Amino acid sequence: MDITLRFRAYPDEETASEAWRHIDIHRQIRNHAIRDYYSHQPGNRPTAYDQHRKLTEWKQQWPVFGEVSAHAAQQTVSEIHKNIKTQQSRRENGHKTGRLKWQGSGERRSVAYQSEGFDVDHNTGRDGYATLRLSKIGYIPIRAHRELPSTDQIKRVVLKKEPTGEWFVCLVTKTSDDDLPEKPSPECLAPTDCVGVDLGIQSYIHTSDDTAVDTLDLSDECDRYAREQQNLDRKEHGSNNWEKQRRKVAKAKRRIKRKVLDYQHKLTTWLVREYELVAVEDLDVKPMLETSQNAKNRQDAAWSRFLDLLEYKADLHGTHVVRVEPAGTTKECSSCGVATSKPIWIREHSCPACGHTEDRDLNAAKNILSRGRKQLGAGRSESTPVQTALPTFTPLRVDAKRVVEAGSPEA
Repeated sequence: MDITLRFRAYPDEETASEAWRHIDIHRQIRNHAIRDYYSHQPGNRPTAYDQHRKLTEWKQQWPVFGEVSAHAAQQTVSEIHKNIKTQQSRRENGHKTGRLKWQGSGERRSVAYQSEGFDVDHNTGRDGYATLRLSKIGYIPIRAHRELPSTDQIKRVVLKKEPTGEWFVCLVTKTSDDDLPEKPSPECLAPTDCVGVDLGIQSYIHTSDDTAVDTLDLSDECDRYAREQQNLDRKEHGSNNWEKQRRKVAKAKRRIKRKVLDYQHKLTTWLVREYELVAVEDLDVKPMLETSQNAKNRQDAAWSRFLDLLEYKADLHGTHVVRVEPAGTTKECSSCGVATSKPIWIREHSCPACGHTEDRDLNAAKNILSRGRKQLGAGRSESTPVQTALPTFTPLRVDAKRVVEAGSPEA
């Protein structure tokens, strides 16, 4: 399992300028490799290994290609073929995909080194900092806000410049499956250690134990982002004032992104620490964004990333995460299984067959848990309605602000 650690980097002006120049050269290498790939007929197109061998010839024809690390250049070419394989798998699943597009000036913002061409020096004499050396770029101080792995433990290094002008370094380490906590046997899972999660409309998530977590309020951040974007539209494109305002827009957008990501990190960490099985609906978000009138809010929810984070952290904490088919989870009765259609504005489930009545999202979460236990091989959920002093249809609601304030301060 690969674990990615992200650190803030502080290159000096000369090193930052050189790193940005290298990134642009890698952009040119990528564009030339794409052109070379599509210049051949289908069925006779070069592999990644073929284009790696061509790099020497390309360097003789364009000497600027030789100014960057040869190993990093190979990673840039390999990146193209990984993207092509991704496109092929999407086509096999019925998606329409075109050709890889060229990157314009400034569109590429990172450079990657794998297995070699880098070194981490922990002994800088400055507490909380280390130094990363990248071949042909130079030495870059990074802030070690957490324990840094040794160089031999690092599988891949990515240096990236954000649109705000900040630099970051990502260190990818390989963790053996033997070092990860063992997940409990499905047959030994107690009902109280299992939870179903419904991705809601009125709340961000609603669990099968009747806990609802509110959606994060981003209205102030979105208003600020809109104002900064309007100010940018008034500037002359390419001027100094336009560049200053562009960075303000990027910072406003970054604040929204960081706030949502921080929120998701805390929610997913709570779920995998609290439960041994988390069943969640496997939503296909793309069609929802294309057809829904509420697509903006659904996009801000970032459900796809939420599910990915949940699975990633489950492996780190020894928790089962099961994605289940979402179709029918709202219609089916969690008590008797009879399906009852209801419009989306009806927020209460009332079964005409057995008379069972409860909150719509709670009913869906219980069905998700039941499907998850069955899919994992743990049998049908034996959970019963939560005994609580709260009135009927009044779930335990958790304010999103409490989730944000529970962890580290916002960056």
